[in-house]
Amino acid sequence: MAEYLIIIVSAIFVNNIVLAQFLGVCPFLGVSNKLSTATGMSGAVCFVITLATVVTYLINKFFLVPLGLTFLHTIAFILVIAALVQIVEIVLKKISPSLYQALGIFLPLITTNCAVLGVALNVVTKEFTFGSTTHMLNLGEATVYALATSLGYGLAMILFAGLREQLAMNDVPKSFRGLPIALITVGIMAMAFLGFSGIV
Repeated sequence: MAEYLIIIVSAIFVNNIVLAQFLGVCPFLGVSNKLSTATGMSGAVCFVITLATVVTYLINKFFLVPLGLTFLHTIAFILVIAALVQIVEIVLKKISPSLYQALGIFLPLITTNCAVLGVALNVVTKEFTFGSTTHMLNLGEATVYALATSLGYGLAMILFAGLREQLAMNDVPKSFRGLPIALITVGIMAMAFLGFSGIV
């Protein structure tokens, strides 16, 4: 139980996928203009990261490793992620056409969102340290890690979207408007999240 708690706190706050590892920055900056769009994108990314990690973990364990094809991690995982994004796109189009329209080009960009691929690759290639022991994640731990990482991504995106909405109502100097003030804000958020590094 303590291992799961360490995974959750570490993935959300300490090693936040976008603020500490700088993965998934393109959609993070592109979709965070409005809180509603950022929330929808966070939900889609959360679903895709979690599902893609579980599916890629199983493909790796029961297909790639036994056949000695681990060198195909990247290409196999990209194909799985692309298929899952297509499924999410079809479902969103039927369930919530307004959210589908609001996300626009950014929904297909989940396919190339390096955060999704990064989490899937971390789970099967990286050893995790818990206290004095180091081991590869099992399926349960991998699922919790993927969910926590995607929640961390969503938290960062929603906080950032809220800050950008506030910034839009303020008198920002002309040379800092748009992307420059957004990048400064992300930098300050990353420093704030760095304060969690002593927890685990």
